[in-house]
Amino acid sequence: MPYKLKSIAALSLATALQSASLAAAPDTKSKDQYWVTSWYAAPQSSWDSTFVLPTNVPVYLDNQSVQENVRLSAGGQRIRVVFSNRYGKEPVLVGEVRIGVAGESRSYQRLSFSGLPGISILPGATATSDPLPLPVKPLANLSVTTYLPSRTAVGSFHWGNQQTVQVTAGRAAEAPHAQGGDRIEGRLFLSAVMVETAEKRRTVVALGDSITDGNGSTPDANHRWPDYLANRLAPYGVAVANAGISGARLVSDGMGQNALARLEHDVLSQPGVSDVIVLLGINDIGWPGSPFAPTEAPMTLDRLAAAYRQLVTAAHIRGVRVTAGTLPPFEGALEGTPFAGHYSPDKEQLRRKFNQWIRTAGVFDAVIDFDALLRDPEHPQRMRPAFDSGDHLHPGDEGYRTMAQSIDITSFIRSTK
Repeated sequence: MPYKLKSIAALSLATALQSASLAAAPDTKSKDQYWVTSWYAAPQSSWDSTFVLPTNVPVYLDNQSVQENVRLSAGGQRIRVVFSNRYGKEPVLVGEVRIGVAGESRSYQRLSFSGLPGISILPGATATSDPLPLPVKPLANLSVTTYLPSRTAVGSFHWGNQQTVQVTAGRAAEAPHAQGGDRIEGRLFLSAVMVETAEKRRTVVALGDSITDGNGSTPDANHRWPDYLANRLAPYGVAVANAGISGARLVSDGMGQNALARLEHDVLSQPGVSDVIVLLGINDIGWPGSPFAPTEAPMTLDRLAAAYRQLVTAAHIRGVRVTAGTLPPFEGALEGTPFAGHYSPDKEQLRRKFNQWIRTAGVFDAVIDFDALLRDPEHPQRMRPAFDSGDHLHPGDEGYRTMAQSIDITSFIRSTK
């Protein structure tokens, strides 16, 4: 069959994959083995041109391959890969996926889904691969190439230039290092890599906005604060899953659903999750009245506190500890850009009140005072220049490294036996 598949051929392939899946499903049971989420990119819904920021991804892909790299946190003997169509309105037909340790060409292997080489992911659903015997070390870099044989709407993706992917024509899965194509910022459908270990391990989830997602860090360098935290936890076998979304908010929807709406998917359903570190609220405070939400009413402390209490309740019911981070200073945020208006004296006053509530409310299992860590001692409403990426809202590489170094990891590495 030629690469340029017709719609009817694509539909036939999807039907064949679905109808054969139960009969072909392998026995994947493994005694005394444990799965943890070793890498994660939180899915978010695509938006149209009426929003102030572009998605920077195609509306459709057609007979193309998506090649991307991911850096794991924990290692293991087998892996599973998860693809998400959480916000899509049409099925996503995955024709083939090849994966291997980056730089080791002989290690590239084909994934299977219920015993088949591909799968049709229904709208709102995810697809999890069968276990693949691929021993990976902590902090290993994987290369994943996904072939999409037919016209595929990009309704669910992950936004941001901290990671780029390569999109090439045709079945580049046969050549994992294919040259050419287009570089795209973000993630397309790939959302998680899980690893299997013989001993019970933990996953720490970082739930946040663009500061957790690493805006302002060096692209393709894994310099987000959760990446630096993964470096510290790797010797202890503890995984870190980054559930940061640029533009995410605690109370309202932003460039992704509000925190309570995505808590189940992005945090509580992660295998091995024991802890969540939450750093949210600066967009709830900064967006109203700015180009991001020009008609939205100002945020209030009561609304922020109520949302955090609900989040903690939901996590504690599932046995997950909650650590909250105070909001870093943001005076001058996005000045001189089309997005000016993120900061104001009134918003700064609310940020300080909210931080004080986080420190003193007694709601959380632990608190990390990122505000005290990152602020300029001579000008406390502004970020210290050495930590500032330059936009006065997001830290740079050194700021993110310092954030991770400040975290007390004692509770994360406690015995799991």
